[in-house]
Amino acid sequence: MFYLYLLPTLALLVAALFLSPLRSKVWVALASVVTMALAAAIPAIGVLSSTKSLTIMEFTSPIFGQESLSIDPLSALFLLIIGVAGIATILYSKGYLEQYLQKKSSAHISLHYSSLVVLILSMMLVVVSSGGFSFLFAWELMTIASFLLILFDAERAEVLRAAVAYLIMMHIGFIFLVAGFATIYSITSSGDFANLAICFSNGKTILLFILFLLGFGMKAGLFPMHVWLPEAHPAAPSHVSAIMSGVMIKTGVYGIMRVMWYVVDMADLQIIGTIILAVGIITGLWGVILAAVQNDAKRLLAYSSIENIGVIFIGLGIATLGQAAGNHLVATIALCGALLHTVNHSLFKSLLFFGAGNIYSQMHTTLLDRFGGVAKHMPVTAILFFIATLAICALPPLNGFVGEFLIYLGMLDSVRDNVNTVYAAGGLLSLALIGGIAVLAFSKLYSTIFLGSPRHHHVAESQEVDNVRIGAMAIPAAAIILIGLFPQFAIRIVEVVALQFTPYTEPVVSQYLSPALTKLSLTAWLLVIIIALLYVIKSRAQRSRTIDQGPTWGCGFTSPNIRMQYTGESFAEGLESIATSFTQDTVEGRAVSKSEIFPSSHNYNVRHKDKIDRLFAAWWVELLHMINKRVMNLLRTSKINLYIAYALIFLVVIFVLSLLKLI
Repeated sequence: MFYLYLLPTLALLVAALFLSPLRSKVWVALASVVTMALAAAIPAIGVLSSTKSLTIMEFTSPIFGQESLSIDPLSALFLLIIGVAGIATILYSKGYLEQYLQKKSSAHISLHYSSLVVLILSMMLVVVSSGGFSFLFAWELMTIASFLLILFDAERAEVLRAAVAYLIMMHIGFIFLVAGFATIYSITSSGDFANLAICFSNGKTILLFILFLLGFGMKAGLFPMHVWLPEAHPAAPSHVSAIMSGVMIKTGVYGIMRVMWYVVDMADLQIIGTIILAVGIITGLWGVILAAVQNDAKRLLAYSSIENIGVIFIGLGIATLGQAAGNHLVATIALCGALLHTVNHSLFKSLLFFGAGNIYSQMHTTLLDRFGGVAKHMPVTAILFFIATLAICALPPLNGFVGEFLIYLGMLDSVRDNVNTVYAAGGLLSLALIGGIAVLAFSKLYSTIFLGSPRHHHVAESQEVDNVRIGAMAIPAAAIILIGLFPQFAIRIVEVVALQFTPYTEPVVSQYLSPALTKLSLTAWLLVIIIALLYVIKSRAQRSRTIDQGPTWGCGFTSPNIRMQYTGESFAEGLESIATSFTQDTVEGRAVSKSEIFPSSHNYNVRHKDKIDRLFAAWWVELLHMINKRVMNLLRTSKINLYIAYALIFLVVIFVLSLLKLI
């Protein structure tokens, strides 16, 4: 029954997008996504308000038995995240794709919007599916849709390479998920997530958890399965990067949380918590160090997504260890922090990728050393990007601070209660180090792009983007500010979800932290008021004064020029000495030698690529090249009779397999 509804719906959506006029496609896509978001948000809000699950549909799947579509508090939270991000993404795409309408065919644009709508729908289906075939079907649909979205500029070799690598790695993860669900089915005759409790009681806990960790971790970008992420995001259009990085990789977080829900043995929970915390620390540190040394804006943002997944898993690890030790308050606080950071990252990372899309559409590059002084030409983009930069650095009074504050508090309370002290202390040190390097990375990103003097004539020719894109960026920006100014309301929402994992039946975090949250909110408001007052005082003082403009002080140089600014490479030079063992560097151009007292103009760029990429992923590309060279060349004979024979052999094989009931 489920597929009788889903497949015609998909067909109608795709047909409507392909048949609509070129400039109307975005509005058809927007109407579809708004309808889906509202249809999901109404029951989701009801579930979060009542904390009672809602069953939408029950059906029998072709393989894994009885399944259902249902919404519980965890699903409800993710439905809201997907809905908000989906609307902002479609809205932003209107302005971003405007420059491509004359370059790409109508079918190409239709395929892009069809894939975007299907991606959003499939993510919603992932979080409402009870497991088994319907979950795997939605998961695969999500992978195929995102693959097609990455291929938007498939004529570029690096885009095609990134898309193929992504597809291969996602299907490796898919195999692990199939193995996990097949294990559940073999024990319980059903692939439903709820039957995990039976499997875990039969001593299959660690085996099953590892299978699902590998499957979901591939999508989430956990170390060392992260290598597709910094390649795919720079290759995809910016609005696609926004929804993939801000939302899609969180389906991996959702899957891990869904599996953890059913672990009841405390010894197993202790082992799982240790694994999650260790993976989170390594992922976070690896991601932020690699982010800080990047000289491409989108690659930096991609590695930052890996870092933030690590932060979420640090929170999940502390929560799991607290639960295993019986310290349910620590578990609830840390879990609230992980959930809130999941929400927060979807907001500020979407906003950052939108900002990167703005500057790319104006200057057609994302290399940091091609910018400088962009804030003077794109002031609104600069302000919105600055908001997201402060938020991702976890600085008050914005949302990133609140989420990490809860994770820190969970670890500090764990140390205070002498529960898992070593683990909590390790998490504290790691999170503090991650936060410090994140400030370095995003200070480099923002200052190199928006401050200083233009390094390229394209900057001087740039101008602010259209109001539709600014409006799309305002959606996550408003949520970032509201969560930062009213943290108590955001925490109440995520606590409803966190309580599903703990023995508590009534909210405890919002009550326990009520005085602190009130002070936090007042401090945030006070900071906003002080900044506003200082701006007003400055503006009034400057009205009665003549402001002289002149060159920036040259530190003793009589003829300073744009080449004397910090570049992306020089900004993080100190950290690069640490990161050298993690990266393989590709140098373009030639550096200034020590013998050049008065250096001429140089073109110099360093690309820092993850060494794990070669160890873990690049061999797939080589394998495909080998297959193409040695096997496909044997089949491509240019003889029509052989091609007909291949088709007949294929039909015979299908017929034999059907007789044997193998397909």
